[in-house]
This record gives sequence, C-alpha cells and structure tokens, in this order.
Amino acid sequence: MTATETPARTLDSYVLGAWQRPPSDGEGQVVRDASTGEPVAAVAGQGLDLGAVVGYGRTVGQDALGALTFHQRALLLKRLAQHLTGVKEDLYEVSLRTGGTRRDAMVDIDGGIGVLFTYGSKGRRELPNAHLLVDGPPESLSRDGSFGGQHVRTRRQGVAFQVNAFNFPVWGMLEKFAPAFLAGVPSVVKPASSTAYLAEAAVRAIVSSGILPDGALQLVSGPARGFLDHLDVRDTVSFTGSASTARVLAVDDAVIRRGVVLTAETDSLNAAVLGSDVEPGSPEFTAFVASVVTEMTVKAGQKCTAIRRVIVPADRQDAVVDAVRERIARRVVVGDPRADGVTMGALASVAQKEEVLRSVRELVAGGGQVVVGDLAEPEVVHADGSRGPAPDGAFVAPVLLRFADPDAPAVHDIEAFGPVASVLGYCDLDDAVRLANLGGGSLVATVASADPDVVRHLVTGIAPMHGRVLVLDRDDAKSSTGHGSPVPHLVHGGPGRAGGGEELGGVRAVEHYMQRTALQGTPAALTGLTGRWRAGAPSSTGTGHPFRKSLAVLRIGDAVESGPREVTLDDIAHFADFTGDTFYAHTDEEAAAANPFFPGRVAHGYLLVSFAAGLFVDPAPGPVLANYGLENLRFLTPVVPGDTLRVRLTAAQITPREDEDYGEVRWDAVLTNQRDEQVATYEVLTLVAKETVRETAREPAEN
Repeated sequence: MTATETPARTLDSYVLGAWQRPPSDGEGQVVRDASTGEPVAAVAGQGLDLGAVVGYGRTVGQDALGALTFHQRALLLKRLAQHLTGVKEDLYEVSLRTGGTRRDAMVDIDGGIGVLFTYGSKGRRELPNAHLLVDGPPESLSRDGSFGGQHVRTRRQGVAFQVNAFNFPVWGMLEKFAPAFLAGVPSVVKPASSTAYLAEAAVRAIVSSGILPDGALQLVSGPARGFLDHLDVRDTVSFTGSASTARVLAVDDAVIRRGVVLTAETDSLNAAVLGSDVEPGSPEFTAFVASVVTEMTVKAGQKCTAIRRVIVPADRQDAVVDAVRERIARRVVVGDPRADGVTMGALASVAQKEEVLRSVRELVAGGGQVVVGDLAEPEVVHADGSRGPAPDGAFVAPVLLRFADPDAPAVHDIEAFGPVASVLGYCDLDDAVRLANLGGGSLVATVASADPDVVRHLVTGIAPMHGRVLVLDRDDAKSSTGHGSPVPHLVHGGPGRAGGGEELGGVRAVEHYMQRTALQGTPAALTGLTGRWRAGAPSSTGTGHPFRKSLAVLRIGDAVESGPREVTLDDIAHFADFTGDTFYAHTDEEAAAANPFFPGRVAHGYLLVSFAAGLFVDPAPGPVLANYGLENLRFLTPVVPGDTLRVRLTAAQITPREDEDYGEVRWDAVLTNQRDEQVATYEVLTLVAKETVRETAREPAEN
C-alpha cells in the first residue's frame, strides 16, 4: 500500500459465535480490486486460536446440529437459500471487485444458492426425517431369519474444515457447506485470501439471517497455518487448490496417523473432443466452438472445469481455430465489469495475471504457437466507458495456442489458469482417447458428436480418467448446463491429477460426512435401531386397522392380515379382456404350459396386486390421504385358477413431513397362497395425516 492510499479494512473472522475484529486494522496482505488495483481489504493473521475454533464446532455446533433431523436441517437450508436470494444484489456489487462480470457473479453466487436449494429439496425427498440413515437393503444372516445385518450411516463427530479456492468464494463455500450441514456436521470455512472479502460478505449475510444454529458455520478469514494439528479421526478436510498443496496435506500426520479424512480437488487439464463425424457448419461444430469460447472467457477462464485442451480431427484444426477467432472477435469485450458491454473481466489479481502469462510462455517454449490473441497488455474498457490499457488491473485477453505435436509434454502438464486453451489434432478415435487421457485425470470432458458409435467409443475410452463427461449434440446444445458447470445432483471431482476426490453428487455428498457401520442383531433389535421394520420383528394386528390411524397413533409394526380370496379363471379372463393384457400366459393354456416358468394358465401379476389392495384397504375416509406408489415389487410364485390369496400389510417406516400436516408411510406387503408360499412382495407408499380430523356435529339452529 502506498502512502496516498486509504488503509484497507482487515477482514474479520466469524468464530466462537461472534465476529472477531483483528488486533490492528489496516495491516496484513492488501487485497486489491482486480480491475483498478484499488485496495479492497487486508488479510492478516489475527491470532486466532484454531484449537478453540475446532473445539467450538465439535461441542456447540455438534450439539445444535445433532438435535435436528435430516428434514429439519434441509428446511433450514431452504430458508437460507431464500434469504440469500433476497440479498444477492448486494453480493453482486461486492463481486465486481473480483474482476468478474455480472454473469460471472451469477455463476458463483446463484450457483451457491442453487446448491442450498437442491440439498434443501433432496434432504426432504431422499432422506428420512430421522438422525440415522439406513444404507442399502437388509441382509439375512441366518436360515430362520432370527439374525441379520444392516448397514447404517451416522454423522461424524468432528468438524468439516473446508479450504476453498479464490475463483468461487461463494459457490465453493456453499457446495461444501450444504452437504456437511445436512449430514449434521459443522463447518469451518477458510477462503482464499485474494477473494476472501466476498466470502466474508456472504457469511455476514448468513449470520445476520439468524437461520443457522450456533456453531454450524465458522469463518477463518486470515491464514490458518497448522490447522491440521488440531484435527483427528472425527474430522474431515475438503480442499480445493493446487496439487502441490494437496500433496503436502495428504502426507501430514493428521491424515496418515490420526485418520483425518481428506478430499482434494486440484489441477485439471480438461479436454473437449470434437467427434470425427462433425463437419464445420454443423450444429455440433457450432455448439463445440461456442463451448470452447465460453470456457475460455467465463470468469476469465479461472475455473477448475475450464477447457484447456481442444482435441479435434487433424484435418479440422484450421476450421476450429478460425471459428474460435471469429467468435471471440464478435462476442468478447474485455474490461472493467462495471462498464456496459463488457463480457469478460479481469483475473482475480495481478499475481494471478503474472502466473497465467508465465504459464503461456512455458506452453510456447514447449511447442505451442499462439494463433489467437497475444501476451501484450490488452486495451480494455474502463468503468467510465473509455478504452485503453489498465496496468494496475489484472487483464489478459483470450489466448488460443496450437501444438503441431499433440504429444508435446507441456500441453498435457501445464495449466494456464486463465483465458487460455490449446488445439491438438488427432488421427483417429483411439488417438483422441489417448490424448484426452494424457491429462492424467481430469474433472470433466466434453464429447461433441451426433454419431452414437463415435460417442460410445470416445466416452468408454475416456470415462475412467474423468469425473464427468458431457455429450454435446444438436439436441442438448441449448438445454445443457454446459461443460464447466458442476451441478449439485452429479459428482464433482476426478481421478489422478484432478485430486481423486468427490464432492456433490446429490445425497452421496452427505454420506461423505457420515460413517458407515454394519449392524448385526435380531430383526427386533435392527428395527428398533433403524426405525425401519423388517421381517421377523414384532408386529401387531390387534389394535385396529392401521388405515384408521393417524401418524399420531400409528406405530411401526402395526399390521392388518386379510381373509382369503379365491382366484378364478373368470377373474383372469375378465382382467385380460378389460385391460387388454392378453399375454399368452394368461389366455392360452397350452402355450402357458410350454413355458418353463408356468404350470399352465396363470393370473396376471397386476391382478394379484389389485386383489391385494381390495383385501387390505379400509374404504372409509380417514387418515390415509393417498397412495402414491409401489416399490420393489417382485412376483415370486405363479397363481393358477383355484388358488386363494391372503395379504399381510405392516407399517414399516413412518416419515412425518416437517412442514406439512401429513407424512409418508412405507408399508411392507406380503401376498401368500393357501400353501403359505409367498406369491408377491412389495412396498406400498401412502400419505397419511398427522392428526385425524374429526367433524363436529352442528347443533340445530333455533327457530
């Protein structure tokens, strides 16, 4: 900072339930506006007691989150997403200082809010309203069913320490925080210094909402050197950053000896492969070029998922280079994101600019030729609309290189983390696969092709070395979320150089913060532990029809057992005629008998399920509001005319909806014949009122 500059405010940390002011304001590393070079904030070591921070999360945060069910946590995520949506314009304004355009801010801020919404929804739809998660089906471990096993997941008892990169200060934070929170594990967030002021602004908005329980989220704005010294087997670390730093973390005693779980997402030389069937001018070619330019310019190419290697048929390299050049010239305007018309802003810092230019020079020294753009200081649009160089800004114009030798080591090793990509030519599909995989493991690749055989060859060849593959063609070019946009529903991560870790992926990410344990015991013990009834556990038919019970009185194990119903040939014939299902096994005795699975003409499986419903349903209006599906339906024993059926229906799982006046009940249904053989098994899903609504008789009106 020069003598004429205004001292920058040193960023605060939010720890131990309060904002902690640094000991002396204006000291520490100065973080500057990426476009103008003006001071924005200072990041300094604040004398934080990281051991106390971790301890606060393990006690206060764990206690607060442990008191909540999955559904209750999910609803808080939804409320937080709604709150941040209401203040996101303020965050956009702060984001301008990072050098990013409004579009870039939306990728980061709206993307992070979208993660909260997604996990708020998935938590209520895919997880139980409970504290324990059943993992997979039950296992029978004895012949008589008296002993069995069940995998379950329980939340880890420590903290999720999350180290984030500079390029996504909001999304990077929230995509780690949301699944950890849903699992019930408190987060300690450490943002990268160059954009920590935006992360701090987002946390201030979160804290001011008052939505999160105490200890659920802490922010360490300054350095966190030695944080691993305070972690042990209870804790997890999610790291996004350089491969060199990840390697240091991976060999620390905390990981090697004390059992800290480390997930790393690091460098990634992602590829886009143009199929051999794609000709210039085709929809796939146009979509491919648009994707390359988008990935070069959104967030100025500062994305771990950006396309770095453009792998195309050797005879189409010129066409691709020309099309990229034309699209950049027509669509890309570099400048201060505050200026109208700017489509690509600055890199996050001057230091990052210097790093990108150094990497490009190394690529050139390694055999690359710059074919679009150059390394000169670009002319940019300033905030006031004027044009000219901005020596104090972190601007780099888009740069496309071409490698005559596609095997040049530099292009498969050096990542210029900015608006930079390289074109490589391949001779056949096997060669394209080989080149893509030379990246040593990547987060994502795009395959652009309309030929299913070309797509199959490329995808099966590169999938083992990539965490995600986008197939781009004319049918999804407009609806696709894009090469560089991780979505919370799908896994984000990649093997090898990309770090070998996994984030997101829907509920999978929640499970990363939970311990899988194999339980063994009797059906009764396992039912009591998991809240899910299993065959052999106690059940009761003596307390009234379970369909007459609201969730307030219904209990797991409540059951109804029906009387018999005979299945006649007329029933089968009528069902075949009425539904149009005249499959020969139901209508032709001779043909059915020739089938190795049937003794002769048999009843339709769906006829049996319909009969079963007639046997167990209580017809009068009551707490059961709707049947919304069957799951795991299996037909086990053929039913012939003259057989009789019985059904036993048992309440197997009860899931009240936190924000509704009803819940879901999963019923175990077993259909047997007169020989007590199981004919069919399945689960019935119903919506049931939490309380029975009783109508009050009205008094007659007086004359």
